[in-house]
Amino acid sequence: MAAGPPPSASEAYRPNRFVSLPAELDPSTYDVSLEKRRAEAERMAIRARLKRQYQLQLNNPNPPAVIEDPALLRWAYARTENVYPTFRPTPKTSFLGVVFAIGPILFWAAVFKADRDRKEKLIKEGKYERPFSVF
Repeated sequence: MAAGPPPSASEAYRPNRFVSLPAELDPSTYDVSLEKRRAEAERMAIRARLKRQYQLQLNNPNPPAVIEDPALLRWAYARTENVYPTFRPTPKTSFLGVVFAIGPILFWAAVFKADRDRKEKLIKEGKYERPFSVF
């Protein structure tokens, strides 16, 4: 029997639901189409232009009052104005939203109702004197 060589680590590795495929073994990182390479080169060129613009402002002998980092501005805009891509409504987030939004209201309503019922019961039994009377 002619058994071939044992499978390599990358062939033997199978991703599961707990661990994703490492970037080194992901075919999309090394099997890159021409369009992907062109888009990546364009993104790198934009990044390089932004970096150069920031470095020129930073190393200017007469710097402006405020040095704006365009990459930081874009990041801040993406974090504050474009919220939906960073938030996915899932059952967990919906449950947590209900717990933290409606939960305290229901809790305090139950506490106040129980306290009011207890006082009312004591008043009816004559064991509680109201501390303040208008008349």
